[in-house]
Amino acid sequence: MIRVMLVDDHPVVRAGVRAVLEGHEDLAVVAEAADGEEALRVLERAAAEAEFGAVGAAGPGVDVVLMDLQMGAGMDGAAATRAVRGRFPGLPVLILTTFDADADVLAALDAGAAGYLLKDASSEEIAGAVRTAAAGRRALAPEIAARLVGRGAGDSGALTPREIELLTLIGGGATNRVAAKALFISEATVKTHLVHAFQKLGVDNRTAAVAEARRRRIIR
Repeated sequence: MIRVMLVDDHPVVRAGVRAVLEGHEDLAVVAEAADGEEALRVLERAAAEAEFGAVGAAGPGVDVVLMDLQMGAGMDGAAATRAVRGRFPGLPVLILTTFDADADVLAALDAGAAGYLLKDASSEEIAGAVRTAAAGRRALAPEIAARLVGRGAGDSGALTPREIELLTLIGGGATNRVAAKALFISEATVKTHLVHAFQKLGVDNRTAAVAEARRRRIIR
């Protein structure tokens, strides 16, 4: 039996995902949390209880964490994934979200996510991804995998992670100076990254770059 923890700030979504998973005999939802902080508390408590009283190896009592990406004002899914993986390195975290921008995917995978699924995936796709993650393999939505393969093949038009970070900040209203401070780089380096991003996107200004990056689903 694969034991799953659901982390999502919408109770209705958690109920729906629980129903999907528990329609499969080999999957069971054993814990839920509304955000990253609560997820860590639940896992820590379960691990402490196991260490204190259980027979066998102590652990959080969960085999896979199914994590939403955006959860209100609290810790987001990428940060929560990093925290969970830091505390429980052997516990795979699978992202289940509505967001498919490259910036979100790269942030989640960089944080240590075992996979990335979209919420419009079928019941079989979600169940299969949980099994794949539990087996220690990466589970990616087909469209996400195809885009990552393109990046890995050396696509000269693909933006670098730093260029994506920069456009995400600019899309949120950051000036060059603010972006430089946020990324711990100089304003001159910001301008260099922007020039490269403009060339790849086929634009000649910040506003057009943000619009084109959003159109291509590179950033939200």
